[in-house]
This record gives sequence, C-alpha cells and structure tokens, in this order.
Amino acid sequence: MSDCLFCKICEGKIPATITYRDDDVVAFQDIGPKAPFHQLVIPTRHIASLTQAKPEDAALLGKLMLVASKLAGEAGHGNSGFRVVMNAGPDAGQTVFHVHLHVLAGRSFGWPPG
Repeated sequence: MSDCLFCKICEGKIPATITYRDDDVVAFQDIGPKAPFHQLVIPTRHIASLTQAKPEDAALLGKLMLVASKLAGEAGHGNSGFRVVMNAGPDAGQTVFHVHLHVLAGRSFGWPPG
C-alpha cells in the first residue's frame, strides 16, 4: 500500500534499523521501545490486521513467530524469556495497520499486560 508506514520500511523508502530480512519477513528496532529489547517483525506483503488474514496466510504468520523467537534467542533472551505481542484493531492498541509482532525482552513483564 502506498501510504503504509511499514510497507515503506520494507521498500527502503523510510529508514529503519533492520535486524532481519528475507523474501517474506522484515524485522527492525522499534523507534519507541517499551523494553530494553523491542523489535517489530512484519511480513513484506501487506496484511492490514490479523482480522484480515486468510487461511493461506497461516505459514507466513507462523514464520513471523519463528523469526521473533530467533531474534530474541540471538539477543540472549531465549532462556530468560521474552514476550511476543500482536495487536489487532484500534481497541487493542493497533496504530499501524500492517500486521506486526512486538518482540519484547530484557526486563520482567507483569500479567495481565493491559
């Protein structure tokens, strides 16, 4: 989408600190981190929200989770723990309408999260 912030990051039109990239997935550091380790993992193909995902997106959504785990592990958080969050819709806190995972680590997290 021409006006999607995350699509522009995938296309290199907006700078970001990219930490992972392949044909399907891009990961980058969050510009407003909520934890010492806070990265976003997104599909390169635009899907506005989890509510827009289709059955054929299952493998891609699973790949996002695997990349999230890989990044947290490589940063040393595999054993101590990390949190993966996906907001779906405005009431859940989604502000950029391109599917994305928040991968957070480096501190203790409370429950419930919201």
